[in-house]
Amino acid sequence: MKMKQQGFTLIELMIVVAAIGILSAIAIPAYQDYTIRAQVSEGLSLSAGAKVALIDYYANRGDWPTNNAAAGVADEDAIKGKYTELVRVIDNVIELKFGPGVGPGAHAAIDGKTLTLTATVQAGDTSWECASVAIEDKHLPSVCRVGTAKKDKKDKKDKKDKK
Repeated sequence: MKMKQQGFTLIELMIVVAAIGILSAIAIPAYQDYTIRAQVSEGLSLSAGAKVALIDYYANRGDWPTNNAAAGVADEDAIKGKYTELVRVIDNVIELKFGPGVGPGAHAAIDGKTLTLTATVQAGDTSWECASVAIEDKHLPSVCRVGTAKKDKKDKKDKKDKK
């Protein structure tokens, strides 16, 4: 009488475990990078009010505000998010510092590091350049990455030339 096989063999189980291990080795770092980019994006969202205030200040006065109070935005320590510690205005630059905001705090890869948004006005049009020396390029949103920023400026110029 033949016995029917019940369950999986050891080899089959080892193959499944190996496959899960390989998928995890790829997925976990990719997810962490995505999470860090989302934390940086929070800072960019918090800077939106300061961007408007800087553009308005420049349009009315022809120069840049020296600090948050002059720009008419909340104190630098008052603009916080879960991962953003402060939003500071210095002339035509908005500085975002990541760290312990009102939430659990930023990921170790960006904790204590800064991102700057620099305004430039040409022919009445304001453009913003996003940069960070300390934060790795892969952790920055696409609008802030070195290769993408140059491409975006070129694309905008090409679109203007076509009009």
